[in-house]
Amino acid sequence: MSHHTAAKLSRSIISRLGTRGFSVNISETTQTFARLRPAFAIRNLSTSVSPNGSPKDEKNNSISSDKSQNDKIIPSYWGVAPAKLTKEDGSAWKWNCFRPWETYTADVSIHVTKHHKPENFRDKFAYWTVQALKYPTHLFFQRRHMCHAMLLETVAAVPGMVGGMLLHCKSLRRFEHSGGWIKALLEEAENERMHLMTFIDLAKPAWYERALVFAVQGVFFNAYFLAYLASPKLAHRIVGYLEEEAVISYSEFLKDLDNGSFENVPAPAIAIDYWRLPPDSTLRDVVVVIRADETHHRDLNHYASDIQCQGHELKDAPAPIGYH
Repeated sequence: MSHHTAAKLSRSIISRLGTRGFSVNISETTQTFARLRPAFAIRNLSTSVSPNGSPKDEKNNSISSDKSQNDKIIPSYWGVAPAKLTKEDGSAWKWNCFRPWETYTADVSIHVTKHHKPENFRDKFAYWTVQALKYPTHLFFQRRHMCHAMLLETVAAVPGMVGGMLLHCKSLRRFEHSGGWIKALLEEAENERMHLMTFIDLAKPAWYERALVFAVQGVFFNAYFLAYLASPKLAHRIVGYLEEEAVISYSEFLKDLDNGSFENVPAPAIAIDYWRLPPDSTLRDVVVVIRADETHHRDLNHYASDIQCQGHELKDAPAPIGYH
């Protein structure tokens, strides 16, 4: 069969079959895609938004949200909407980093000059380790209290997180309760982080100070992690002495505020809401409550070390949860 004859025969067959064999029924395709569309949406889409821009849940119902409270609500396929929180006066709660039930009034009557006298080699090692670490920072920051406080808080928030994490893993391994110490240590870490969030509102660290935070935090996190694995009682004692130095640093801060060497600016809004301070509070009021927090952290860590030094585990003594 010649090439011309074969081509003519092919065109004849195609014309006879028409759309029955070589075209797609559009209506059937549309119905098939409609059936498959939910599966494609679940696999390939992270959000599903209604035509008017409001988020929808999996039943294709719009989720009601208060746009005036938060203009940056992210529409979600999963239907997760932020709760509408208000203050006692009915005004909107603007903080996402903490919630109204996490606020508290600081106990400023605590003894701020208490000191744990080193009694054995472990205590002396912890004490002199802290003393060796404090001099470089004092030499670097001098009387720049705000920058010193920011570095201090980025480091002080590490031990509670490391200790809580390791106790959490220990609880899982041993199938036992922690006596509340996981929560207590994580509360300490979160409280220290809120100190940092407060100071960030008042001062902006320079690039070299940020670099210093990266370096110090990286070294300290790993060193403290290994120390806690080796000896939790030593790790808690070190933190107890670190908190003693933090109390001294904030006391020096208060002296400079009182003698006019440092400007006593109005307290940031985040501090007023977190510590339930009066609306007209100043930086001095903020430093007083932060110093009280550090004093409580001092006592908690010395207490944790004492429990273990007496031959007990932390779970044997109830943790002082909420002890800021």
